[in-house]
Amino acid sequence: MRLFAIQFSLLLLGATVLSAEKPMVDSENWGRTAGGEKVRLFTLRNARGMEARITNYGGILVSLKVPDKKGEFADVVLGFDTLEPYLGKHPHFGCITGRYANRIGGAKFKLSGQEVRVTANSGKNHIHGGVENFARKVWAASDFRKSDEVGVTLTYTSPDGEEGFPGTLACTVIYTLKADNTLEIKYRATTDKATVVNLTNHSYFNLAGEGSGDVLGHEMMIAATGYTLTDDALIPTGEIAPVAGTPLDFNTPATIGGRIGADFKALVQGKGYDHNYVLRGGPGLRLAARVREPKSGRVMTVMTTEPGVQLYTGNHLKGVAGKSGHVYEKRHGFCLETQHYPDSPNQPAFPSVVLHPGDVYQSTTSFQFSAE
Repeated sequence: MRLFAIQFSLLLLGATVLSAEKPMVDSENWGRTAGGEKVRLFTLRNARGMEARITNYGGILVSLKVPDKKGEFADVVLGFDTLEPYLGKHPHFGCITGRYANRIGGAKFKLSGQEVRVTANSGKNHIHGGVENFARKVWAASDFRKSDEVGVTLTYTSPDGEEGFPGTLACTVIYTLKADNTLEIKYRATTDKATVVNLTNHSYFNLAGEGSGDVLGHEMMIAATGYTLTDDALIPTGEIAPVAGTPLDFNTPATIGGRIGADFKALVQGKGYDHNYVLRGGPGLRLAARVREPKSGRVMTVMTTEPGVQLYTGNHLKGVAGKSGHVYEKRHGFCLETQHYPDSPNQPAFPSVVLHPGDVYQSTTSFQFSAE
């Protein structure tokens, strides 16, 4: 009888081992662009059940399912259920943003002594790479598995002159889902002619779950010393102002909504938070932000090698038909776009965004999820 009990215990142990989740990656057809290009959707899942879905159209993070303090999963990024809405005009949901993320004043700058004119797609200014930007490209894609990690590698070559930018730019973006519930994004680019590069991911987060309402109750910390002052078109003036003592100071955690309506020039200009923060620390991967949603207990910690991060609180969302019949309204999501500063090509005192032939642009940002 004792022998039978031992054998039964071993059988149960074996079943437990066999039933344990393993990291997985899969892909499926997700439709075609108007030009007939095939689009794929990749699903990454780690052993703890966290799941990221990424399409090679725009490198978009379509969904990101993470657990709360009770172990219940929810999708924490805004977006759409199908490809079609992404093919039209939308608020840059989840996409790779480039060749230059954020704004370039006057849609022009000087490079190697020559004036470069890029697409003016925000009044007289340039924003997020132009009209046919990286978010509207079908990237070559391949998935991978490495022990307890899974991911997808995306590549796109931007031709010389695309949206006005000089140089043929060869780009690689790697999404990796890790065992500790971290989604890491690595960017790499090379060029055959001097150019400017600033890449980021433009996901809108709601840690209570997409479609659950506004994010004003989220508690945010941003590890920043200052922010770049702007004019009314949100083009930097070149001056960096301290955040200390202003409604933009999140060094001590505070709710997003606590001071968003303050009579403060920068908040009035942005109609809420839409500001580039100057992060603490030097080169290397370092803390940018930490956000907690009190009811679910979900926590997102953002690490980056970039010198800045743009906090945007969805100030212009209005009646966007999103996933599962949800409608996204003003401040239903927030973005933390790790980046070099806006308008850096026109601001010599800002960290340089110039990439020369023979050099390599490299950047890493990670989003780690936990619950408490």
